[in-house]
Amino acid sequence: MEVVLYDGAFLRERDWTRYARWSNSLMRLHLQFGFGMMEHSKELVKDWRGGQVILSPRDLTDDQLDRLASSIRSLAGGSVLLDPQFYLPHADHDRLREHEYWPATYSTGSFFGGPALSTLIGQLTLLNGRLQTRGFILPGLHADRVTSEWLETQRLVLEEARAQAGDRPLFQTIALSDVASRNTADITSLIEHCADNVADGYYVVVEHPGGDYLVDDPNWLANIVDLCAAFKLQGSSVILGYCNQQMLIAALAKVDAVASGTWMNVRSFPPEKFKAATEDDMKQRATWYYCPQTMSEYKVPFLDIAQRQGLLQDMYPLTPIVLPKIEDLFAGGQPSTIGLTEQVAFRHYLHCLRAQAAAMHQSTFDATADEYRLLLDNAESLIARLNRVGVRGQMRDFARVIDSNRAAVEVLIADRGPILRRRWGSL
Repeated sequence: MEVVLYDGAFLRERDWTRYARWSNSLMRLHLQFGFGMMEHSKELVKDWRGGQVILSPRDLTDDQLDRLASSIRSLAGGSVLLDPQFYLPHADHDRLREHEYWPATYSTGSFFGGPALSTLIGQLTLLNGRLQTRGFILPGLHADRVTSEWLETQRLVLEEARAQAGDRPLFQTIALSDVASRNTADITSLIEHCADNVADGYYVVVEHPGGDYLVDDPNWLANIVDLCAAFKLQGSSVILGYCNQQMLIAALAKVDAVASGTWMNVRSFPPEKFKAATEDDMKQRATWYYCPQTMSEYKVPFLDIAQRQGLLQDMYPLTPIVLPKIEDLFAGGQPSTIGLTEQVAFRHYLHCLRAQAAAMHQSTFDATADEYRLLLDNAESLIARLNRVGVRGQMRDFARVIDSNRAAVEVLIADRGPILRRRWGSL
């Protein structure tokens, strides 16, 4: 295979044209900042010759926000957004509470109807201006259920931001619990509310049922995709935050970007991470290899088994950028002796996910649906071959959620297929 060296990574010669085209891709990958991601963010944006980082006040001090934003903006094509992470105002996470915009006191009954909301939006407006963000992600409460009271807070936040934020695009935060996101009536109420209170864009973050990494609940997935499609059809941009590979399905809703990161708590949305600080991020964890063809992740010893069973080369990443250490896994030696590090595994995962997101959109809705179905079919076939010889992704094996993803595709086609077909080119 002919390769050339590009910014420390191997790039197949035949893929240069495709790679260059991705800068204008319809579904992009944003970096969801989390613990230990400062160098990852800078290096990936540099390697990609562009990219957007969603900054996390939970993981960065005020000074670090300034320095990282400046570093990202100094890179060609680099830009930032700020997630204010106002999901749980009563939370006692020390670093969140240290930021100037965080209110010293919070009362659910009075906060959104008085000057406290104006102060919050004003301080966040100044912070977004200082960081030179590409848009203003508005503060939004985590919704246990979509109630009239919660919808009213959403309206008040958007109204106040329009009064203060100037020309910066406003992204309304939609933060849903696993219960709300599985309740179709709640999703319908939210869609109806937003049709009358349209934001420039939406930043959608959704809790995973049971804290699962990959979710085997077709209705949960169908509701998320339907919500995103509704926002796109009303003319708004959509960023789907805290994502993993399961959310590649969002391409069928023509989502503008999915956001992901390194550790699992930035590839799914666990509200508890915004409560008191824990040491979860510091724990030693296994190193996982992401195989984009199966949309599954494997501990490195299972690559040894794949090699012994003659299937390792089938797990080689079929993506334009392949990191040198990933190439080494397939060079003939025993994979577990190569010394794959977490740092390389994380960057490999994000390189692959970016490539898959970029490749997912097609010129028509039906072609995009067919492309996604083909991805699922090919993944299912290869996973079955790997499983038969003992190569398994355990809790990160995509096999157990393939049927749920297929079901969500068919629900979207039945519910919104006709209008998505008509309007695909203008979304």
